[in-house]
Amino acid sequence: VQLQASGGGLVQAGGSLTLSCAVSGFTLDWYAIGWFRQAPGKERERVSCISSSSSTYYGDFVKGRFTISRDNAKNTVYLQMNSLKPEDTAVYYCAAPEADRCYTKSGAEYDPDYWGKGTLVTVSS
Repeated sequence: VQLQASGGGLVQAGGSLTLSCAVSGFTLDWYAIGWFRQAPGKERERVSCISSSSSTYYGDFVKGRFTISRDNAKNTVYLQMNSLKPEDTAVYYCAAPEADRCYTKSGAEYDPDYWGKGTLVTVSS
């Protein structure tokens, strides 16, 4: 199982970037995929998640600015990031739990079982 994030870069505040997560080694159709990020000195946090049925979830800090989507035919999940802020600066990772949904029955976020290498997003002010 492999996941590879790409599309990061340097952008000015207010700008946009689209991240891609290419997956291989498993059937994307059956799995939820999450985007996570970790800024220097901060804990990793989940940014967004899309279930196998394409239900989407976002952290409050990106709602209305980021959009997650999936193209199972291309084995790729995307994160469209608009209105970027300096505080969005982080290494972004895509990851997959062995589950088709983003939350457990008890309402907890699924911990991913597979992680890809991250891509750095830097937003300048």
